[in-house]
Amino acid sequence: MQQVDPKETVIILKYASEALQYDGDFVEFGCYKGDTSVKLAEIIKGTDKHLWLYDSFAGLPAKTREDQSTIGSQFQAGELLATKRQVADRFRHANLPRPIIKKAFFNELNPITDLPECIAFAFLDGDLYDSLKTSLHFVWPKLSPGATIITHDYNNLELPGATQAVDEFLHTHSARHFTTQHTLALITK
Repeated sequence: MQQVDPKETVIILKYASEALQYDGDFVEFGCYKGDTSVKLAEIIKGTDKHLWLYDSFAGLPAKTREDQSTIGSQFQAGELLATKRQVADRFRHANLPRPIIKKAFFNELNPITDLPECIAFAFLDGDLYDSLKTSLHFVWPKLSPGATIITHDYNNLELPGATQAVDEFLHTHSARHFTTQHTLALITK
């Protein structure tokens, strides 16, 4: 099952291609089986940029109060489980350099040692409030000026915590530009 709509994938790849002009590496928080990851790796192939992937590889963490939706009980703890080996195999089969893969829930990461020094592009697909809030706070200080963070599931009624995390972040951080397309939130530094 593909988690990102094909129309959204086109938007993500457009911004990722534009990010080649900025200093830093590409990061993806919540890579699942690596569908978007492989496409990002194709964009940076032949450049000096690296791709950093972050996932628990244990499925989703438990929902918090902010994640409760009145339209259903999807996206429970343990759902969307993929293995690190599945992702690594996708890169091997695509004949792409293996990315830097960090296996951890996002709140277990150390933003100083587990992230690149500088980020040119970030795709954040943590689905839930705490995951998205954490990844936004980790990525923002390392994001190159003019670069963009794209979050998934903004205004997704099944995942209200994603919208709340982005909105709270924007109240405390000065973004140069903010827009939405489909369920993507695009935040430019």
